[in-house]
Amino acid sequence: MKSKLTPKEMVLVATMLFGMFFGAGNLIFPAYLGRQAGTSVWPAIAGLLVTGVGLPLLGVAAIGITRSDGLLSLSQKVSRPYGVCFTCALYLTIGPFFAIPRCATVPFTLGVEPLVGAEGSSLALALFSLAFFAIVAALSLRPASILTSIGRTLTPLFLLSFGVLAVTVLLRPAAMAPEPLGSYRSNPFFSGFLEGYNTMDALAGLAFGIVVINVIRGSGVTRPEAVAANTVLSGLFSCLIMAGIYIVVTFMGVQSRAISAEAANGGEVLSLLANHHYGTAGTLILAVTVTLACLKTSVGLVTSCAETFVAMFPKGPGYKVWALLFSGLSFLIANLGLTAILNWSLPVLMLLYPLAITLILLGHTGRWFGHDPLVYRLVTGLTLAVALFDFFGALPAGAAASLRLEGAIGFAKAYLPLYGLGLGWVCPAAVGLALGLTLRWARSRKAAR
Repeated sequence: MKSKLTPKEMVLVATMLFGMFFGAGNLIFPAYLGRQAGTSVWPAIAGLLVTGVGLPLLGVAAIGITRSDGLLSLSQKVSRPYGVCFTCALYLTIGPFFAIPRCATVPFTLGVEPLVGAEGSSLALALFSLAFFAIVAALSLRPASILTSIGRTLTPLFLLSFGVLAVTVLLRPAAMAPEPLGSYRSNPFFSGFLEGYNTMDALAGLAFGIVVINVIRGSGVTRPEAVAANTVLSGLFSCLIMAGIYIVVTFMGVQSRAISAEAANGGEVLSLLANHHYGTAGTLILAVTVTLACLKTSVGLVTSCAETFVAMFPKGPGYKVWALLFSGLSFLIANLGLTAILNWSLPVLMLLYPLAITLILLGHTGRWFGHDPLVYRLVTGLTLAVALFDFFGALPAGAAASLRLEGAIGFAKAYLPLYGLGLGWVCPAAVGLALGLTLRWARSRKAAR
């Protein structure tokens, strides 16, 4: 019986996982982080790598270590209703609500918007996203062979194109790194840590873990412990590639401040750099390759979401209906624009990430307490209660005011430790863990009498 993948198989699995992770967010958020961090870039990168690389790796590994059949199986350790709700929320977030629309708006921001200007951008976005999602919908209906062929061609093409720009930018550095902006002045590590939420890769790691496991099993590795070990190793290789890209793109973002003081998001940062070094041609080449890469990612996400919802709701719509529904919904949300998508995705991520982090950590440590549902429920319940305050605090100012949430936000700032760093859930989660373990110990003592 085979116990490990061959070197060639390991490279193929790691490359496949990298291709699934790699999307629009893996470019725009490190670029904007670098622009904001300035001279505090290394602490900011360290924080980004924790949530943008470390957590996705742990998420993939958690599915393998717990021998789960996917995210629903792992999250059901809390309870069946919670598992269904959390799985739906996670897939909708990395799917039609935020990640897929972002895949259309990033290439638009990179290549089309600079050409049409602000006045014509709304109509241009509508036409661009309509064409983009028409192609996504068509490919999603027959995804298997197309995804494989496109993935093998477009990911290397994009990396080559982007690599040329990256080398150019880094070989022509600004005379001096700029001063940090905003929260990067006082808390660069934690600012980078929270910026990693925006990549959504930890959520994707939970969703994609079963895909990696199935590929490894299909390669002949079937013993559970061997599957888990190979899952971790392939995830490690994939995440090392991602970490390298994050560092490069972050330093490119640092250089952008020497070109212009204005950039609303990471897409504008990359467009600014491409236009500065190669003119309109550079912007168009980068936009085309990013569009093709994001097209592949979008098809993969639509396919993944549709297949998941068919499996979760077998009496509901069929695969084609889900695929068309998710493509249409993504088109509508994409027309809100990249900045609006980023502003509204942050509160949702501030709610989901603490729940994902605690689920991942419980999955890794659960063997020490027998994956007791009581421990899962107490940790998750207290984390959710406090994560709601993080959700409230991250809402756009107008939304928070209209919902009259200032009192709740003020309470959290005054009484929740670490809330100002975006980590108000940490202490309640630790309390839930201690309480759960104590009750488990007391219950076992009582049973032993």
